[in-house]
Amino acid sequence: MKTSFWKAGHTPTLIAAFLYFDLAFMVWVLLGPLAPEIAKDLGLTPAEKGLMVAVPTLAGAVLRVVNGLLVDRIGPKLAGAISQVIVILGLFAAWSFGVHSFEATLALGIVLGFAGASFAIALPLASRWYPPEHQGKAMGLAGMGNSGTVFAALFAPTLAKLFGWNAVLGLACIPLVIVFVVYMVLAKDAPDAPPAKPLGAYLEPLKSADAWWFMLFYGVTFGGFVGLAASLSIYFTDQFGLTTVVAGYCTAACVFAGSLVRPMGGALADRIGGIRTLSVVYIVAAAALVGVSAGPASVLGALGLFVVAMLALGTGNGAVFQLVPQRFRAEIGVMTGLVGMAGGVGGFYLASSLGLAKQMTGTYQSGFLIFAALALVALMGLSSVKRKWRTTWGAAIQGVRI
Repeated sequence: MKTSFWKAGHTPTLIAAFLYFDLAFMVWVLLGPLAPEIAKDLGLTPAEKGLMVAVPTLAGAVLRVVNGLLVDRIGPKLAGAISQVIVILGLFAAWSFGVHSFEATLALGIVLGFAGASFAIALPLASRWYPPEHQGKAMGLAGMGNSGTVFAALFAPTLAKLFGWNAVLGLACIPLVIVFVVYMVLAKDAPDAPPAKPLGAYLEPLKSADAWWFMLFYGVTFGGFVGLAASLSIYFTDQFGLTTVVAGYCTAACVFAGSLVRPMGGALADRIGGIRTLSVVYIVAAAALVGVSAGPASVLGALGLFVVAMLALGTGNGAVFQLVPQRFRAEIGVMTGLVGMAGGVGGFYLASSLGLAKQMTGTYQSGFLIFAALALVALMGLSSVKRKWRTTWGAAIQGVRI
């Protein structure tokens, strides 16, 4: 007999994981909404703007592997506490001493990568408390913390207009400190965490082709989500001449759509299976990105296409992490890190390629088209493995659809 979701796990830890993830994601993409102002002050080229907003994504991708290992070695709560302190101190230092060059923005981006790496901590922190039949909902609710990107898009441009963009870095420390205190009070490591293993054993999942497939699938869904979240403020200001504040509102609408549906994507995958959910996701995302590449004539047209793309990608994020714990439950910490790394690499590629496309061709068209093609590649890969998955490890899980 199944236990209801709210009685099956540890709700305070789920709340702590969500809040930590939410505020971490807020600061992870902070350079995106501030990019037009920073670029104006520092005289950055389109390629430099693209790289500046992409570096936190790449740093977060690499650090997700580190955090995945830490989760399995020292536990997710302590790993999360260390990461939060690094981000708070880094932002405080950037505010205190200022950011005066392109190289300094890249250094700040590396520090913000620790915030993006929160993914590899918050999700295992929540996941380990919940049984297989509730993994989609638990991971979806914890993962809904990517809604923090909405706060960055909504408030960072306005605060930058009022106080200057460097002051925003200091102001961000205030909610981070509050959430850190709440996290330390509420979060609790699950009692049935797997014992620590030799360091080399944590990379054992990479010997399985399934791990690489999950990395590809998430590289497209989350990579698309975070790459667009970091780049849309630049796109709307360049393409349509919007002010940074209005561009932030447009970005927030897109990011909110993608964040809102993440838990819905997990719940949908619990109901109809992650494979079927992802198949629809890739088709819709590819079609929307192709539409964007055609160069919509109006802001509303572009906004509508981006919202559709983000709805699909957000659903896909939830669906991938309905599948991962079913296949790699004992290695969920390191797998969250590895799969999350792939998502970060996808986001780095999209954000940086859009900047390069703009500088080299004068438009963003090729950047969007190539990523749409990657979504179709993921769809073909999913089609090639779905029968095997359903008849092997998927068939061994009672009462759960994959």
